[in-house]
Amino acid sequence: MGKMLGGEEEKDPDAQKKEEERQEALRQQEEERKAKYAKMEAERENIRQGIRDKYGIKKKEEKEAEAAAAMEQASEGSLTRPKKAVPTGCGDEEEEESIVDTVMKFIPAPLMDMFNKK
Repeated sequence: MGKMLGGEEEKDPDAQKKEEERQEALRQQEEERKAKYAKMEAERENIRQGIRDKYGIKKKEEKEAEAAAAMEQASEGSLTRPKKAVPTGCGDEEEEESIVDTVMKFIPAPLMDMFNKK
């Protein structure tokens, strides 16, 4: 109340010691919390690895590393960047003809005669 009236703040002789203890307690709680979550994450990773082993799944990091190694190995000795793979169904003329043949099978006979006259 002394501070509100313009007087000097009352100082507790043990205030600094209490503050240090409080800060230490907070640090200790934070370390315990981090250790707890690190332990939980390690357990989860063990479970994930078990599932990956069981079903033959690779980690994303492993997949990316293998893909990068494959790209580097493919482009080794080349002056240009490697060509991108063409997805199936894009640019294959033989496949386009087979699609037309498939569509033609479902067209009724009178319409088919109109196409054949041309």
